[in-house]
Amino acid sequence: MVFTHDTESALQAAVELANSALDSDSLGTTEALAEFVERWGYSGRHDGTEVELEEVRATRPALRALLLAERDDAAERVNAILADAPAFPQLARHGRHDWHIHAVAPGESLALQILVETAMAMVDVIRADEMSRLAVCADESCEGIVLDLSRNRSRRFCSTACGNRNAVAAYRARQAER
Repeated sequence: MVFTHDTESALQAAVELANSALDSDSLGTTEALAEFVERWGYSGRHDGTEVELEEVRATRPALRALLLAERDDAAERVNAILADAPAFPQLARHGRHDWHIHAVAPGESLALQILVETAMAMVDVIRADEMSRLAVCADESCEGIVLDLSRNRSRRFCSTACGNRNAVAAYRARQAER
């Protein structure tokens, strides 16, 4: 494990959310948002409304900019998010998760919770000088964000689909050379 569980989870959720705006929007319904909340274990307020969905969708550009920023710019973005938010870091333990940080009060909006928890996760990334674990997909036709949590830093594609598409293209190129 590169980072603590809550940091990795917040980063993975932020990458999924930022990438959900690409091509076919995978966060188009309140049901999709509810599945996202369940999958990533957000335990604070979740209203399940269209307004909440639009608030969460509106965070995607800020998340993308934060995740792909250079280290110093990322630090400034983290500080701005935390300065604008009622961040109130507390240790919490619930469900199957041991002690971890919740950075906002349970009654705050889901969109704010996502932004602040991502900012808190980025604190760990910045402090560990691990910004290279975040990049744009190596597929030239894709703008997806890649989060590489592998030991050998070998992840280059945002999804299996992009990896497979590039493997097939490389195979065809080799076959054409023969």
